[in-house]
Amino acid sequence: MDDQTQREALNFDELGFDTAAVRAGTQRSEYNEHAEALFLTSSFCFKSAAEAAERFANSEDFFTYSRFTNPTVTMLQDRLAALEGGEACIATASGMSAILSIVMSACNAGDHIVSSRSIFGSTLNLFSTVFSRFGITTTFVDPNDLDAWRAAVQPNTRLFFLETPSNPLTEVSDIRAVGEIAREANALFVVDNCFCSPALQRPLEHGADVVVHSATKYIDGQGRVLGGAIIGKRDFVMGKVFVFVRTTGPSLSAFNAWLMLRGLETLPIRMERQSANAFTIAQWLETQPAIKRVWYPSLKSHPQHEVAMRQQKTGGALVAFELHGDTPEAQRANAWRVIDQTRVCSITGNLGDTRTTITHPASTTHARVTPEARAAAGVTEGVIRLSVGLEDPQDICNDLARGLA
Repeated sequence: MDDQTQREALNFDELGFDTAAVRAGTQRSEYNEHAEALFLTSSFCFKSAAEAAERFANSEDFFTYSRFTNPTVTMLQDRLAALEGGEACIATASGMSAILSIVMSACNAGDHIVSSRSIFGSTLNLFSTVFSRFGITTTFVDPNDLDAWRAAVQPNTRLFFLETPSNPLTEVSDIRAVGEIAREANALFVVDNCFCSPALQRPLEHGADVVVHSATKYIDGQGRVLGGAIIGKRDFVMGKVFVFVRTTGPSLSAFNAWLMLRGLETLPIRMERQSANAFTIAQWLETQPAIKRVWYPSLKSHPQHEVAMRQQKTGGALVAFELHGDTPEAQRANAWRVIDQTRVCSITGNLGDTRTTITHPASTTHARVTPEARAAAGVTEGVIRLSVGLEDPQDICNDLARGLA
């Protein structure tokens, strides 16, 4: 393959999102293939020792070794950068490795992070237990208390971390407002956009410095492979994150990147339909006597409904609801009964699939979080998280109705 593989001469700033989802980042080899090629190779050959030396010295511009440069992965990175409106992207092996790469690229021992308390359980553990072992401390705050964000800032604060909507209760935070506080603190502002995807929300347009994804979810969209992504300004992504990823190796495989490129082609269509299905199901859930409350951003009952409708195109495909129960044990029993009675929904901790998935966060995705932290985040024993897929929404309602009866 030619060292400067052909790219389609299209300016995606002038074309629509749907077009970019299908075509952005496409490269073609000398064979001029139409579909993206899958480059399953660990290394690349050179014409001479001098060429090898030159390319290893400038590895961000050439394909040298697939731990850090691969044509298929580069196509995914370029497409995601175009969809998020960022200058550059680095893809990683998982969403967690993407978060790890950001923090290790931006922070040193003795630095401080301010993070929303309403984040994925593994992210919470990463910040509270892993980074603390290396001298990076974290203060967790109510994501919608702007005064709490300000009060948490320390002289050594280097990074703000926000997940919106949050997992599992779809809490929505004002990206622009938190971003202003981050800029005042001279801190890097990172937004986890996993649950909206760029099809529904583009945090960089609202003041984020960096966007992070678990590409395992809606980017792939079919529950097939793991992956992560980091999108932002070139000087940070290529100047710092690329250097970290090259050295430490949390690399995305070419095969996974190839599948995600296929997934991105249907991202706008999937997110539109899954969001519509989720809204229908959320409205139905609000009418069920066995349910204490429902969280879904498009519902007017959602506490951050107005903010969500201002920065998201739709409410997304995640719905959370809480069962009644006089005690935590009773709530868990009620929640487990609903889950166990389902026949259509898949009982799994993953989300973002074309197939609806259902889980009990307190005993799965947030099981390693302390009870105190779960309580602070509102993740009670009665909460069920539903990731709505492409099935007929009435079938999902009927599936849930057995356990709610």
